[in-house]
Amino acid sequence: MFRGIFACFLAFSCVDYPALCQADKTQPSTAAPAMDEEYRKFGEVSDWVRARNARDYAISSANGIDEGSYVTIGGIEQWITIRGEDRSNPVLLFLHGGPGDVTNPWSFLFFTPWEKYFTIVQWDQRGAGRTLRKTGPSVTSTMSVDRMTKDGIEVAEYLRKHLGKNKIVVLGHSFGTILELGMVRARPDLFYAYVGTGQIADEVKNYSAAYAALLRKAQATGNLQAIDELKHVGPPPYANGEGYGVQRKWSNKFEGSYEFLYGTTGLALVAPGGSLQDVNDWFQGQILADVLVPQTKSLGMAGLGLEFSIPMFVFEGDEDFTTPTALARQYVEAMKAPRKEFVLIHGGHFAMFMHRDEFLQELVKRVRPLAVAN
Repeated sequence: MFRGIFACFLAFSCVDYPALCQADKTQPSTAAPAMDEEYRKFGEVSDWVRARNARDYAISSANGIDEGSYVTIGGIEQWITIRGEDRSNPVLLFLHGGPGDVTNPWSFLFFTPWEKYFTIVQWDQRGAGRTLRKTGPSVTSTMSVDRMTKDGIEVAEYLRKHLGKNKIVVLGHSFGTILELGMVRARPDLFYAYVGTGQIADEVKNYSAAYAALLRKAQATGNLQAIDELKHVGPPPYANGEGYGVQRKWSNKFEGSYEFLYGTTGLALVAPGGSLQDVNDWFQGQILADVLVPQTKSLGMAGLGLEFSIPMFVFEGDEDFTTPTALARQYVEAMKAPRKEFVLIHGGHFAMFMHRDEFLQELVKRVRPLAVAN
């Protein structure tokens, strides 16, 4: 199914728009209606697939839960979804990365197996996804790591009350790990455990460590193009975006994540209850969230936190070139916690999605018992 959606998206996204526009000028009476008809047909097919997916991915168990609603968090309405096959299961709050890169529009395919073991909660953070749709860009001035960490704590408190739980598990990806680190430090009483993946470990050293890892990978595999491009831009810091762009390009190539990244857009177009507006909100939120990037650049390990009073788990891709695996390991080694584990998962920065079954096995084996036992 995933490859089919991916192919559908590529076919749609690779339309020759300049040629179509030119055709409109030369044949105004026929080209525009023809293109409108094609969009109409595409819309009908998308609607049909969405309806089918809504049936196929419906929660049908007697004690299941499937909710999506706006909740007042941090003084604004924020979008939260809750899905699981059994309300008695532990609650797992997922914090998306980016910043601003919501997963709600496309993750139905990936989280479905998890819903047997956990009640999965996704939250469109301030200025992102459907939360952005509700508030508009007027919230930009309120977007800070501190404010959004407090938002996350409010979400956790809401879930405890709404779902009748003593504590929950929190799982963050990439930028989401920055928020959850602050959350578990400030309110450890709310959480059974912390799980990080694509773990932010040291933003000061991140790009230098990634550059070195990428160059080693390029040399080990004999990839002359990668070697040439990486040596051309040299190690960071960079005076412009070219160097960071080269790093991101080869991170994605070596991690094999391009198909996954493009495929998520295809999935968003056919998600149950979704719409093209969700795709627009998703990308607009990533643009708006650029205001958060400068706030994280000076966060070393000490700034992120080293002392914790709950179990700390990091499930990291064994070849993550975006948030380097070696740095994540060093961060866990430096932590003080009643229990801590660093677990390697096959894959890169998106290992939790691209190797979802392996990731779930580790969650069920190492983390779920902590919540079930209490």
